[in-house]
Amino acid sequence: MIPALTTAQDGTGTGPEPAGGGRDELRDAREQGRICGVAVRGQRDLQASAAAHPELFPAEPFDAMLFANISLAIAFGAPWCTPQQLRVANRTVLWGFALDWLIDHRAQSRDEVDRLVGRCVSVAAGEPPAADDHLGAYLAALQDELATTPAFAAHRSLWQDSLGATVGAMAREWAWRAAWRSGDRAALPSLDAYLANADNLACTIVNVAHWIHTGDEATLARLDDLVVVSDEVQRALRLANDLGTYERDLRWGDLNALLLVNDRAEVEQRLAALVDDCRRMLVPLRSDCPREADYLARQIGFSSGFYQLADFWGMS
Repeated sequence: MIPALTTAQDGTGTGPEPAGGGRDELRDAREQGRICGVAVRGQRDLQASAAAHPELFPAEPFDAMLFANISLAIAFGAPWCTPQQLRVANRTVLWGFALDWLIDHRAQSRDEVDRLVGRCVSVAAGEPPAADDHLGAYLAALQDELATTPAFAAHRSLWQDSLGATVGAMAREWAWRAAWRSGDRAALPSLDAYLANADNLACTIVNVAHWIHTGDEATLARLDDLVVVSDEVQRALRLANDLGTYERDLRWGDLNALLLVNDRAEVEQRLAALVDDCRRMLVPLRSDCPREADYLARQIGFSSGFYQLADFWGMS
């Protein structure tokens, strides 16, 4: 069982209240229905975006289930937002999945991985993508949309740093995965090193894009603090993902935290400790950025339920 943040425990997240607790079921259902409606709108936008880039998003594994899962996660994380406000976050997630697919399952050498990373970093720095660089073209369009937000100019360096951390972490995991597949266990990371590389999950970069795109003055003033907490949330989500996708990771030959320890309980206990850290770190944010603190808590809450039953990738 993945631990969750719940309002009943400490007010730092969301979750169901006990039966008979005075909830307004009609209001709750209406709000949940609205969230699903926002997610449907997001899914349609992602499908249209992917259809415009068929070279980057082949039907397998980029199927309707993946688009639905992305849009559901983003909508449940920020239910107060409109579909338009969530478009940048949704598309940043989709870019991350494309990069992950290309590095994890298409790159045949470290040189190929390094070229993918280098092209993304160059685009983030403002260089135009090459004519045959489909991933770079998608990233450039995403970045152009993000740049229409006034806050982007002031926080572009944070966006670039987050992107660099994401692509660098994915490249690092490629090397670890290659070692795992070759049987070189001595080259595998410790659980601590694995968690230090959690930017490969591409969670914080999505949060940075979302905050730059939608953040108010108070949010933008505390972006550095929000990113510190986001990184801890990202580590928790890394383990929640691994606990929920272990069987699929084995089939696909992907690295998983459970492969780095002798006992599943060690990963479960580490996840519980990370969730406790997140609870503690969210408290001081609530005075200035209560909505963004809720946003981070809801990410853990959503994943704690989602990974018990499903996976983002629709392919088995």
